Amino acid sequence: MIKQAIIPLAGLGTRLLPLTSVFAKELLPINGKPGIEYILDECIDAGIKEVIFIISKKKEIIKKYFYNDLFYKKIIKKKNDQRVKKEYQKILKYKKIIKFVYQNKPLGTGDAVLKTKNLIKDSHFLMLLPDDLIIKNNCSKSMIKIHQKYKSSVMASMKVDKSTVSRWGIFKLKKNLDKNNSLIDDVIEKPSIHEAPSNKAVIGRYILPKKIFNLLINQKPGKGGEIHITDAIQSLIKNNETFIAHNFSGKYLDCGTMNGYVKSTLEIAKLWNFVW
Repeated sequence: MIKQAIIPLAGLGTRLLPLTSVFAKELLPINGKPGIEYILDECIDAGIKEVIFIISKKKEIIKKYFYNDLFYKKIIKKKNDQRVKKEYQKILKYKKIIKFVYQNKPLGTGDAVLKTKNLIKDSHFLMLLPDDLIIKNNCSKSMIKIHQKYKSSVMASMKVDKSTVSRWGIFKLKKNLDKNNSLIDDVIEKPSIHEAPSNKAVIGRYILPKKIFNLLINQKPGKGGEIHITDAIQSLIKNNETFIAHNFSGKYLDCGTMNGYVKSTLEIAKLWNFVW
């Protein structure tokens, strides 16, 4: 059973400038709720017992958000506001499962994952990328069920328009296991239209084996001088580690760009029958 999740949060968030020049993108409200809380709720609903946040010194506002007890206690004592009490109880619930590690240099997702090496206990763990929200269905919960069934690593998959494949990691698939799951033969990072082996893209949910740390320790930087998690996954696949691409049900929302952030807020507001 998957009990631990990691969430890389140290990125600079340049696609959401100027907002992220003074604020962590993961705390930006999406229909009145910080984006990171949607990710935490997904983890809790999937049965995760510990969530490791990978932050940088520049993103310590995230830690403060969850450890601002004095502020809440003062407000509750002064006003006895039930809404504030409810919010504080929610924060306390999150605090019970959160741990923090630091990645102070932006050296890629692979480097961020490596920072959690000494905290991961079991053979596999869940990783969620916070820019990717999946609503209407708990993708992490579905992937954990696939992991339990096939005893393998799992990555979320979604069909994308062929004209956009250069924006994604793209799967080369070996064979279909069933309607929604396929064995992965390779993952190609941001291929050209002509190089792309399919239009099935990697989405920000992964169940990874603990052995990936052994590769990341010695991995050389790839494109952009960063350590890419995809490169380590490719090496594992070549060494006969089984990875499954899971076609999740639910709706994918990209919160990592200004346009995507606005669309996500409108989409979730619509889902909640929110009246503007």
